[in-house]
Amino acid sequence: MATPAAAAVTLAGKGAVLTPAAVYALSVGLADPVIDASALQRLSSRAPSPQETPGSLRDLDLAPHESRAAAAVLLNKLLLTANDSSSALVTAATANALAGSLELAAALPPATRDEAAVAAASAPVAVAFAALIDCCATPLARVADALAALSCEAARGGATAFDVPASGDGLSDKDEADVGADIKMLLLGSKLVGNGGDASAAMFAKVPAVNGALRESVRALHKKVRVELNAPVKLGKRDASGTGEGKEEALVVLATQLARSLNAMCKQSVARARFCAGSIAEAELREKLAGGVNVDDLKGMLDKVMVDSDAVSVLREVYNYLLKFRDFLAWEAAVAMAVIEMDSSIEKPQAGGKNEAGSSAEKAQAGGEKVKGDRKSKKKTLGKGTSAVLALLREHATDGKAVACVNSALIADWGIELSLLFDPKCPKLDSLVEKVKEIVESNEVGRLPKIPKGTRDFGREQMAIRERAFSIITSVFKMHGGVALDTPVFELRETLMGKYGEDSKLVYDLADQGGELCSLRYDLTVPFARYVAMNNISAIKRYQIAKVYRRDNPSKGRYREFYQCDFDIAGVYEPMEPDFEVVKVLTELLDKLDIGVYEIKLNHRKLLDGMLEICGVPAEKFRTVCSSIDKLDKLTFEEVKKELVEEKGVSNETAENIGSLVKTKGPPLEVLLELRKEGSKFMENEGSVVALNELEILFKALEKANALDRISFDLSLARGLDYYTGVIYEAVFKGVTQVGSIAAGGRYDKLVGMFSNKQVPAVGVSLGIERVFAIMEQQEKEKNQVIRATETEVLVSILGKDLILAAELVNELWSAGIKAEFKLTTRVQNHIKYATQTGIPWMVLVGESELRDGKVKLKDIRANQEEEVPRKDFVEVLKQRLSNP
Repeated sequence: MATPAAAAVTLAGKGAVLTPAAVYALSVGLADPVIDASALQRLSSRAPSPQETPGSLRDLDLAPHESRAAAAVLLNKLLLTANDSSSALVTAATANALAGSLELAAALPPATRDEAAVAAASAPVAVAFAALIDCCATPLARVADALAALSCEAARGGATAFDVPASGDGLSDKDEADVGADIKMLLLGSKLVGNGGDASAAMFAKVPAVNGALRESVRALHKKVRVELNAPVKLGKRDASGTGEGKEEALVVLATQLARSLNAMCKQSVARARFCAGSIAEAELREKLAGGVNVDDLKGMLDKVMVDSDAVSVLREVYNYLLKFRDFLAWEAAVAMAVIEMDSSIEKPQAGGKNEAGSSAEKAQAGGEKVKGDRKSKKKTLGKGTSAVLALLREHATDGKAVACVNSALIADWGIELSLLFDPKCPKLDSLVEKVKEIVESNEVGRLPKIPKGTRDFGREQMAIRERAFSIITSVFKMHGGVALDTPVFELRETLMGKYGEDSKLVYDLADQGGELCSLRYDLTVPFARYVAMNNISAIKRYQIAKVYRRDNPSKGRYREFYQCDFDIAGVYEPMEPDFEVVKVLTELLDKLDIGVYEIKLNHRKLLDGMLEICGVPAEKFRTVCSSIDKLDKLTFEEVKKELVEEKGVSNETAENIGSLVKTKGPPLEVLLELRKEGSKFMENEGSVVALNELEILFKALEKANALDRISFDLSLARGLDYYTGVIYEAVFKGVTQVGSIAAGGRYDKLVGMFSNKQVPAVGVSLGIERVFAIMEQQEKEKNQVIRATETEVLVSILGKDLILAAELVNELWSAGIKAEFKLTTRVQNHIKYATQTGIPWMVLVGESELRDGKVKLKDIRANQEEEVPRKDFVEVLKQRLSNP
């Protein structure tokens, strides 16, 4: 942002930060440096003898403004790092700064070893260039959006170009969406923009993505620059650690990304200017404007940025690229202004936001003259935002003077003036940027709010499906003797850490509030184990339906906030007793929810460990290898193998052995027989034998309970969570809707013991209800039936506005336990339409004739039949009708 002239920039002040805008102001003489008094007090009056000189900084060929910027960065860094051994370098630099001669060369007398190390490690020249780039680029990102909107007005393009559609998984790029929303705010109220033709759509449809990329690159550079300007250099025993090369490389990476964004922005700006010029009737002027700027040298500039090996040279070239971008934006603005100025059908905004019609109306009123047509002008108006932006641009470019004739020379002058306006040295740039921000952030317009990625709202129809599903799930849990529990939505961070293996990185950490480090719960299993340990419980069968949170990358059917429905059995039982019941509960849940065909993949952690041992995997790598195997449902084995070999350090031979075994899957008893046949390596492994014996008991019990046909014995199932110790399983939907895993669980005998000295074995299952909802919602759409959001049975329809009568009738229904609503309107069709849309089966119609005769009219919506009944009997009649549908 621009900094006002004659400002003072305090260096190393307590609580003060050095901003990119302050560095720019110091570099161009808009501000003078002031050394904070407390910083001066920290400096020693002694001047140690010189030992080293940061000569590499002396050798740079810098322009005066570049030298001043670098000196400001260096001096601030030295002051931040100053201690009792401060030397002549700080003292001399301070004196020069106070004298107003802030130059890098003057700030570099011979220095002590520490001071020279600070100068080398802080990379002041590269940081200074990055600060200049940041200061110039930040306001232009806002200006570019406003000018794209203005060009859209001039070209009479379509505002639909700025509707950013969500991707297939319901997500959209934030910067892209924000640009689209901001431009729509600027165009709000415009009578010029319409749907736009194909050419217009193609031209302006690129704006959200390209301008959004610029925002992202500007923000990334700004974040890095702020850190480098204000972080003190760490000094070791003798000198600072390392040099500034790492900082320079990081800044070059970010600046290069910005250069690529600028390249795309320049091309788009020129293309829009030419597109707007195409609407000018005068051929000669049209041709001059279309050729007024040249983009041929852009590639050369970008190539120079990319090939320069010296960090300072790269940053200087990016800064030059930024100046070129400023000129292109100014030309786009000048052309758009010219097109609007020459179009007599458009009302022209005046300074202060008034339009021409309003201005002439005021003059007529002052003179007592009535001007025909002023009250309701037939001219087309610009959007409220673009009108305000255009007024500011015109005022600056024309110096407030009227425009007599638009020609190529005048437009060229406008381009020069507007380029000066877009320079941070111009105090009017602040007004322009603030005006744009004010428009897009104003509460006066209906800008729709958004929700975070990976979350969703549920409307009334969706909630109806959810409530039905929760009712089914709860009934199954209760049928098996489950008791309801609830735990806090956040836990102490120490409770959750170390329980999820590589997935621990997905735990949401909360800011320290009240001296405790907390995290949002990742699942319901670990909190349950903590509850059992805290309360010294030996046996419990519990269920819980609640939200959990994961700092994941959202995708279709994968959210960052979602419900889990858990059923767990903790305690000592006969082998496979609770395991059988939990798997049976899972089959009952999926059957009663009626989602369609599903499969439950099942494995045993001890069998999996035995397989890894057989293949030659070291025991310390079991868990990390399991996390890779668990990806086989999403990746090919070749991709998993590459991860095992290159990232997990597994040999190629071992990976191949794993690949041959994990392909084993099929009907449980058949696979079990295959693994136990004579000569099987699994029968030579102690842990595998235990697992196979337990699985035999489990499979035979599930067979007797008619649940085995849903099970697939699958050696590729790994379940990456660290706490599993025995049987593990995962349910997968086999229908058209692709949602991945819909439920998972297993045995975790040692989890409770992590919180206490008492080991309480446990087994559980968790239903991923959000994915089940996605399936159920798709099924409802395919049925093409009305989803009832309410359970209302009767609509009391008063054909009038008699609230007292409605209250009397509906209260009788409520008192009788009948679910009822009431509606007041004179049009009977409105009553019928509401009942039909909401699925209410019965209506009680009361009009003047019914009141006069002491009756009410009952209407069966589905059968489209009516009958009149006495007023005193209508509740009993309705109860009979509802009990015998």
